[in-house]
Amino acid sequence: MAYKELLFSPTGGTKKAADAFMGVWSDCVDVVDLSAPDFKGSAVSFDRGDAALIAMPCFGGRVPKVAVDRLKGVAGNGAPCVVMCVYGNRAFEDGLVEMADAAKDAGFAVVAGIAAIAQHSIMPQYAAERPDAVDLEHLQEYATITKKLIEKGEDASGALPGDRPYKEAGAVPLVPSADKTCTKCGTCAKRCPVSAIDPSTFKADKKACISCMRCINVCPAHARSVNKLMVTMAAKAIKKAAEVRKEAELFA
Repeated sequence: MAYKELLFSPTGGTKKAADAFMGVWSDCVDVVDLSAPDFKGSAVSFDRGDAALIAMPCFGGRVPKVAVDRLKGVAGNGAPCVVMCVYGNRAFEDGLVEMADAAKDAGFAVVAGIAAIAQHSIMPQYAAERPDAVDLEHLQEYATITKKLIEKGEDASGALPGDRPYKEAGAVPLVPSADKTCTKCGTCAKRCPVSAIDPSTFKADKKACISCMRCINVCPAHARSVNKLMVTMAAKAIKKAAEVRKEAELFA
């Protein structure tokens, strides 16, 4: 059996959770980067004997449309998978069931779903430094359980929380921009998952940007940021929901 990881992780939090999980499944894992700007789903194919983890972040209760669209272009060919929705300690809402639906559309058999926690990519005061040791212990436990479920051929179609139709995806008001310390190295433009940054001006297309914050995360000069006032307002709006610690959950 080949173990594969389909990953969309703009700032690394989802990757950290996924890697901890996959380390239990196998010490030899093929990683498919759904966030690569030049990703082509038609080039990715699974065998029925493979086992996959599909991991994505949750933005406002939904997973990024581009990640879902890219997943749907992959040929699952009946391979069993676990879907992992990673959120910043507020709520994952319809993210997990949306991922499961997309995985089924791609031809995967969904055996379980996991809601995991990682530091909020825009408001890092929420779920700071997570996933932490407790999170990683939970994820490793869930990896052991789901590996057995895959061997048994279990199906989690009716076990995942979320609504259909999904909640309406909100507008993206937080678009990063560069300040005077920008060195024009081009890293942000090269690494943007949706190629939303002009490589000559380094300005982001507001319509194309998905507010994933990768450009801020990878900028070597720390020259990119989002509007601080808007972030402060957003942080206040979700404070009640996000400040109380939540734990990873397994649905199977």
